[in-house]
Amino acid sequence: MLKRLSFLLALAIALRAFAAAEAWNNVSIIDTQCSAKAKADPDAHTRACAMTCSKSGFGIVDSNGNYLKFDDKGNQEAMKLLQNTDKKDHLRVDVTGNKDGNLIHVESLRLL
Repeated sequence: MLKRLSFLLALAIALRAFAAAEAWNNVSIIDTQCSAKAKADPDAHTRACAMTCSKSGFGIVDSNGNYLKFDDKGNQEAMKLLQNTDKKDHLRVDVTGNKDGNLIHVESLRLL
């Protein structure tokens, strides 16, 4: 019985690892702290504000208007992208990763 349970657990973990990544293209990136107020007009949210509030983490507003947070890897990549751009607002990205509730386990992140 224990062997069967171990096998099923290993299989579940393996299937999740091989799950197809989702893609979100040309979506606004904003910091978590400002997500509620910025959802109405995410393109107006500035890089300066995102950098100031960066400790709260980052995420995107999907096509349904939902805010999806990034995991730690995504937050680190987002911070690097924002530090290395001259864009002041209209911060849009392409993201690939696996969605788990309202969290995206980021595989790739590209600033447009």
